[in-house]
Parts: sequence; C-alpha cells; structure tokens
Amino acid sequence: MRVNAKQSPPKSAPSPRYKWVALSNTTLGVFMATLDASIVIIAMPAIFRGIGLDPLAPGNISYLLWLIMGYLLVTAVLVVALGRLGDIYGRVRIYNLGFAVFSAASLALSLDPLHGSGGALWLIGFRILQAVGGAMLMANSAAILTDAFPTEQRGMALGVNQIAGLAGQFLGLVAGGILATVDWRAVFWVNVPIGIVGTVWSYRSLREIGTSRPAGIDWAGNITFTCGALALLAGITYGIQPYGGHPTGWTNPVVLAVLAAGLALLVVFVLVETRVAEPMFHIGLFRIRAFAAGNAAALLTAIARGGLQFMLIIWLQGVWLPLHGYAYEDTPLWAGIALIPLTAGFLISGPVSGYLSDRFGARAFATGGLLLMAASFVGLLFLPVDFSYPAFAAIVFANGVGQGMFSAPNTSAIMGSVPPERRGAASGMRATFQNSGMSLSIGIFFSLMVTGLASDLPHTLSSGLQAQGVPAGVAGSVASLPPVSTLFAAFLGQNPIGHLLAPSGVLHTLPPHNAATLTGNDFFPHLISDPLHHGLTVVFLAAAGMAVVAALASVLRGRDTGGSTRGTGATPIRDDATASGKLHR
Repeated sequence: MRVNAKQSPPKSAPSPRYKWVALSNTTLGVFMATLDASIVIIAMPAIFRGIGLDPLAPGNISYLLWLIMGYLLVTAVLVVALGRLGDIYGRVRIYNLGFAVFSAASLALSLDPLHGSGGALWLIGFRILQAVGGAMLMANSAAILTDAFPTEQRGMALGVNQIAGLAGQFLGLVAGGILATVDWRAVFWVNVPIGIVGTVWSYRSLREIGTSRPAGIDWAGNITFTCGALALLAGITYGIQPYGGHPTGWTNPVVLAVLAAGLALLVVFVLVETRVAEPMFHIGLFRIRAFAAGNAAALLTAIARGGLQFMLIIWLQGVWLPLHGYAYEDTPLWAGIALIPLTAGFLISGPVSGYLSDRFGARAFATGGLLLMAASFVGLLFLPVDFSYPAFAAIVFANGVGQGMFSAPNTSAIMGSVPPERRGAASGMRATFQNSGMSLSIGIFFSLMVTGLASDLPHTLSSGLQAQGVPAGVAGSVASLPPVSTLFAAFLGQNPIGHLLAPSGVLHTLPPHNAATLTGNDFFPHLISDPLHHGLTVVFLAAAGMAVVAALASVLRGRDTGGSTRGTGATPIRDDATASGKLHR
C-alpha cells in the first residue's frame, strides 16, 4: 500500500560556523564508533582474563567470535534502516539518540558484574546494544555533513569524517593495547566521558537543516533485510570454526542452511523493495552510475582492508614480534604500535585528497588510491616472513595513503550523486557496504589462511615437536588440531605451543632444555614460517585482485564524481519519487 508523504520544506540557512560544529561533532561520533569496532580486538586477552574465561577452551570459541564479530554484524545490518529512519524522522534526531545509546552501553560494559560464561554473555549483549548506537552515528553522520556543507567543500568535510572513521579502526588497536595494561574495564570506561560530552554537545548544537520525507516504515523490507543479512554474516562467522575433522565449517550443513536462508531472504528483500512506495533500501539509487560504482568499489576495498588488518596482526603477533624478542603477552600492544604507519597514511592523505577532489573530481584520486593499494599488497608478497621493519613500514604506509586517497573522494562522490531527501538512506547504504565488507573479510581471509595452513602445518608441527622429545602420539594429536586454534592463540597473545601442549601435561615430563625451546620465542615462529608465508601469499594475492577490480569499478563511475558539479559537466540528479517512485539521471 502506498503511503502518501508530504515532503517537509527546506529549513532556514544555518550560520556560517554551523558546518564546522557539525563536522567536529560528527567526526567525534564516527571516530568513537569505529574505534570501538577494533579496540576490543587487542584488549581481548585482558578481557577474558578479567572475567575468568578461557576463550580457546572447547565450547568457548563462540564467545570469542561473537565478542569480535557481534559489533560488526549489528552495525552492518542496521545502518540502512537507521539511515532511512533519519530521512523520515530527522537525521540529527537519530544521530543524537545514537550518541546517548552508545554512551549508556559503554557504561554498562565497564560495570560487568559477572564472571565466566555469564560475564561473556553480558559483554556480548551490551556490545550489541553499543553497536545499535554506533550504527545510528555512522548511518547519519555523512548525511548531516552533506546537508551542512556547500558542494565546493563537501569532499573535504566528508574526507575528514571518513578518515576519522577509518583511523579509528587502527588507532583502536593501539588504544586497546595501552588501556588493557591498566585495566580491561578501561577499554570501555574511556568511551563514557567522551560519550557524555558528545551527547550533550550534539543535543545542544546540531539541528535539522536537511529535507525530510515523513513516511511509513517499510516493515517488510526491514524484517527481510535484517534477518537475511544477519543470517548471511552469522553463517560466514561460523564458517571459520572447524567442523567434523575439517579445518573450517564450510561443509557444516547448518552453516550451509543458514547461508542459503540468508541469501533467499535477501532476494525476497530486493523483490519487496521494488514494490513498496517508501522502501528502506532505494534500489533505484543504483541506477545512478556514480552511486552504484562507488559502493561496489567501497565493498571490495573494505574486504581487502579488513583482510589486511587481521592478517598483519597475526603475522606480527605470531612470528615477527616473538622473533625480535617480544614476549607473547606483550605482542598485542606492539602489533598496534607497529601498524601506526598504516594509520599515518590515512591521516595524511584522506583530508588532502578530499579537498583536491572538490576541485578536480573524485575518479582520478579514488582510482589512483586503489591502484596504490594493489601495488602495496604485491609489495607485501615480496617481504620475507622475518622482514626488515623499515621496508614493512614503507609498504603499509603506502597502503594507508592509498586507502585515504580512495575513501574520502569516493564517499563525497556517493553522497553528492543522490537527491537531498535520499541522503540518509544513501549514507546508510554506503555504511552497510563498508561494514559488511569488514565482516565478510574476516570469514573470507581467515578461511583462506586456515586452508593454506591446513595443507602444511600438521606435518611441520608434528615433526618439529617430535624433534624436541614430544611423544609421537601427543605430537600427532596436537598436529591434528584445527589450525584456527593456533591462529587464535597467537591472535590473543598466548604462546601457541604452550597452549597446544598444556592439556597433555607433556611439558613437565620433558628435559628443561627441550621444554624451554618449545615455549621460547623462536620455536613456533620458525616452525610456522613456511606454512604462514604460503597462507599470506594466498591472502595478499586475493586482496590485490579485489583492489584491482575495485579500481575498475571506480573508473566506470563516470566522467566526474567529485563533490562539486560546478564547471565539470556533471548532470544533477533529479528525484521524482513523490510523483512516480523512480529516479532519473
């Protein structure tokens, strides 16, 4: 049934300083929301020690996965619906509510009173609530800025906002490591005062200046999309876990059924959205070439970026840092520090490319950034496992520069290509592709890495253990364990060999020299170097391929996709949705 909606009149022009208030507040909000997507990753060992739970014990790995993935899944699923609600009820209103929800959930997380599995469920539940607030912030920030800034400054503003979000993902790795050394609750405490200040500030300073379209809520679309996306991403998450003697769960009938159900619901969702008068997901926006190509490129780039982040952490924590004398329990912090050049690349190139794209268009910057990313992935392929840090830092810095060159102009192009009254929905759709890419990357790249390790690691591990006096039966049993357990042990800053051998008690029966060798900093890195290099080769080749395909999509976005249309020959988008329900170029 069609809902007749009367479009609200444009609001009065804001003061000249309002745009800078909007930029500073939304940048704080997005930075805080994306920081929390990664801050928990590095703090995970301290968090599980604090609640007294071994995440690698049988039956507990689901707690680990949901604490990592729950936030990403919820933000990926909800940003479209919350962006659409911003179009209906006001972008600032939904954004402000997001600040309040996020702050309240952060406080609840820091006050977790439970231990063991109960403590883990408390954290997972309030992380999901926190993600709802984060999704409100991410879904509407770009639309608020697009409303506030003139076209000739929009790329710069969205660039600052976008890079703050991306930088938050990587700065969270450093902040999590530092705060976890103080207290695991500090990882959540840090958000509380920032969130309170940001909430009060946003309610007092932000106001609705964009065009809103009062309308009914698309319940059928919301339900089918939420259930379908959640099933698809949850199935991919569980596909990482081993099943029935296989290193991954992709042969698990339950996983396959959940994935099939998710895909079927998303197909139903697309059909629903083409038949309702006021859809949450405007399929017609994909007729705009700049919008469709920009989101395709953003999805592929997010997958490649997420794979890079997790694989570099495993590489650093599992091999490089131990080989250079760092204790395993210290590797999470130093892995975050080692990745600072990546963040620096974001911070330098993002605002600059956003500013320049306002003058010269988005396509050259976005495409060039993607090609630089692809080249950096190829550069990582040529590094030995025990690399020289200056070479590593230069390559990841180049990758960060490439991501900054792409992200800001691409976001400006996407948001500048849609009608003003669709900006909330467009912002949510853009955020969905970006957040879904992060979730997909974990399933895709962990599976690629585990598959690569499964072909070489068992034999290498068994022979290496027996060479140090471990009985053949114990060595074979340990070598037959799924490689994901070894990866997660390194990921959590635990000595992988000590973790694998602990249940057998064999370390106490070996000569002290052999036991010290097995649990030292050199044994595991040398043992895993060849299998790990094989896995990294597969992962980085896949990431490079995705970056090249994303660059092709960026080229196809059109002659000019910058934030400004002045003097470029770009054709403005006209929205006749109130009359015909269709979009026209």
